[in-house]
Amino acid sequence: MLYRKIVCITAAFLMIFSSVTVNAESELKVSAMSAVLYCADSGQVIYEKNSHEKRAIASITKIMTAIIALESDCDKKVKFTYDMIAEGSSMYLQVGDVLKISELVKGMMMVSGNDAANAIAIAIGGSKEKFADMMNAKANEIGMKDTHFVTPSGLDDEEHYSTAYDMALLCSYAMKNDDFKNIVSHKSMEVEFELPENKVQMYVNHNKLLSLYDKCIGIKTGFTKKAGRTLTSCAESDGVRLIAVTLNDGNDWNDHISMYEYGFAMTEKEKFSENLEISVVGSKKQSIKVVSENEAELSVLKDTKDKIEKKIYMPHFLYAPIEKGENIGEVIYFLDGRELYRSRLVTAESCLYKE
Repeated sequence: MLYRKIVCITAAFLMIFSSVTVNAESELKVSAMSAVLYCADSGQVIYEKNSHEKRAIASITKIMTAIIALESDCDKKVKFTYDMIAEGSSMYLQVGDVLKISELVKGMMMVSGNDAANAIAIAIGGSKEKFADMMNAKANEIGMKDTHFVTPSGLDDEEHYSTAYDMALLCSYAMKNDDFKNIVSHKSMEVEFELPENKVQMYVNHNKLLSLYDKCIGIKTGFTKKAGRTLTSCAESDGVRLIAVTLNDGNDWNDHISMYEYGFAMTEKEKFSENLEISVVGSKKQSIKVVSENEAELSVLKDTKDKIEKKIYMPHFLYAPIEKGENIGEVIYFLDGRELYRSRLVTAESCLYKE
């Protein structure tokens, strides 16, 4: 339907979705050199400590390796070769082993296999260097402005770094992938080999937070001498999903639990949708109802519900006849010029010509 005129209504609405930083010194303390607690739905920063400081990140790098792999051909079979061998943590793959990419991802995320990371990189990118280009392109797509990848595994390199905030963005992105979420939520997983035939290996997840904290649903641990202990995690409570990241933190398990308990006490789910009316010309009905095609619930900070803006795009009036469910406009929610969510506006009832 052609619009006769577009009306743009801007209003204060239910929520705020900006980065809101808690006073770390007075309300929450962590041991990490860098940390962030991030609300996955809204993009709010609930807590931060040096969250934009570039640091070595160790094996939490493999989150990016895994998501690129899972967005590729997961059924592709990979033969393990000499150039895939790696130092450090390992799945203990042998030259000549054959596995699907999906199985390599399982082993890599359970035991942080550097050999699996190399196998994925070479199988998908053709080389570790070309795969790093893919990693950096994906980082740019996600909005990771202070990140640069060199290796698929996270082994130390001067040019391989990220920030707590950027890693929170990556975790939020990755946890929207159902296959990724399923893998990282498991305390252990079986990995099936194509060769040797009938070989099935059980790998136990290094992420002890899955056992220590019942709200935890993932994600990944890391450690090198340069990076120290790095940990990314995700937890859910009453529909609220939070992401925690700590870099160089000797007390990371406890710090993540403390951050989550603090964050869940400050956040809640909020529903937003539209229930409007629009004038009708040429019908016995003077107006009809217009509603959001899709409702949404987003996690937000409890004390910040009055600063979100919405823009409603719809005509001043409609001409009969009108069918129920017709798309007649759109509502978009913003904060500081950043789009948060949008939904089409549709007619909630029909009306006929006036006779």
